[in-house]
Amino acid sequence: MTRANLARKLRQTIPVLTSCLLLLGSAPAQTFSVIYNIHRAEPNDENLIYAYPEILAQGRDGNIYGTAIGGGAHGDGGAYRVTPSGSFTTLFSFSGGDGSAPFSGLTLGTDGNFYGGTAYGGIGAGTGQGTLFKLSPSGTLTVLYEFTDGSDGAEGTGLVEFTDGNFYGITATGAYGGGGAFKLTPAGQLTMISHETYALAAPVLGTDGNFYGTDGRSKVFKMTPGGKITVLYSLCPINPVCSYGLYPIGPLVEGTDGTFYGTAQSGGPKGGGSVFQITTEGAFTLLHAFDSSQGSTDGYAPSAGLVLATDGSFYGVTAGGGLYQSGTIFKITSSGEYSQLFSFASSGTGIFPLTTLLQHTNGKLYGHTPQSGTFGEGTIFSFDVGLAPFVGLLPASGKVGKTIGILGQGFTGTTAVAFNGTAATFHVVSDTSLTATVPNLATTGSVTVTTPSGMLTSNRQFVVTP
Repeated sequence: MTRANLARKLRQTIPVLTSCLLLLGSAPAQTFSVIYNIHRAEPNDENLIYAYPEILAQGRDGNIYGTAIGGGAHGDGGAYRVTPSGSFTTLFSFSGGDGSAPFSGLTLGTDGNFYGGTAYGGIGAGTGQGTLFKLSPSGTLTVLYEFTDGSDGAEGTGLVEFTDGNFYGITATGAYGGGGAFKLTPAGQLTMISHETYALAAPVLGTDGNFYGTDGRSKVFKMTPGGKITVLYSLCPINPVCSYGLYPIGPLVEGTDGTFYGTAQSGGPKGGGSVFQITTEGAFTLLHAFDSSQGSTDGYAPSAGLVLATDGSFYGVTAGGGLYQSGTIFKITSSGEYSQLFSFASSGTGIFPLTTLLQHTNGKLYGHTPQSGTFGEGTIFSFDVGLAPFVGLLPASGKVGKTIGILGQGFTGTTAVAFNGTAATFHVVSDTSLTATVPNLATTGSVTVTTPSGMLTSNRQFVVTP
């Protein structure tokens, strides 16, 4: 499915409301806050706004980084930085030759730079077919590769860094445009490793060393670093109503149990999409079916993926439904226990959220909406459900002797870092970043950082590899 066709499908699914709606207050101990009202230099292209949820990234400086698919100084989209308190800076405006419509969002690399892709643009042989890029925290952009719509396909999506320092991704036009999965070196050399699939969101790297993702229409797949594709499950292989869901366009996320969790934007038993669980061997479980029937206040159209938070639950957004039919924030457990936490409304909150939530190391969830708000162009928001601060690992696996990055806050004056209880040597880079070396005798487990304010624990285990 092309981006334009999916955009039309989503516009049909998510009604645009013009009436003035009231804001729903959050439940006790849950605080929703608009930290910034988006105001782009030029209007967004409405044909692009409803497509491909991007991802947000936390930088080494503790700020949040993302992309806008349209607008900016040249109307081709841009990249931004926003502090957790809402101070906003436009870092870069795409101008066509360096790319256009960066649907991918940004991924933080181990070198401290951000990586992503654009759906269109480029000035070489692949003019207009999309680019892959590197962006420094200060806003310097380097085009790493331009797609040609030949054997490499077109329409760059997000990138994920592998343990060897290379990046992997899958073009959005694969099965029907000759693209597929690729490996990209930090210097920009691209190698196609498969022509068997396509995707709208970046694959995720599992703790088993394989990549997992969806083709954006119905299939969930596993991919080895060598490019072997295994279809784990098809949500609607024959049934035209797609009883388990359709259009899983958001990224997957791995749970603490080693299985993967995702969303389908539409279809399912109640027509409004679904949340599902799938094992590495392909055992599928439908966890929740969203209800899109008239009068239902359940959310529907979960276009974004899920985030695994430090309480062990998953959090996500729906682009439609809720009390005001403008989208919701929800929580779901690995067993399928579902709670709707917040309903968006056009008066003040922004509406129709499409972006996968980010849990910042301060414990709060962050996201953004593409419409409404003070300037009608969306909002960036935080949602506090009372989760404690933690530390993030970059990367989350490595051999003894490897130096890794650790993200967090309050690191000035840190006195100890430990890998599953084994003390490690470390260097404090800033109040929000430090490095540590995997010590001898380290075993797989949580990483802890002892700061003047107390001990912080990583949100995932560090896997010590042979």
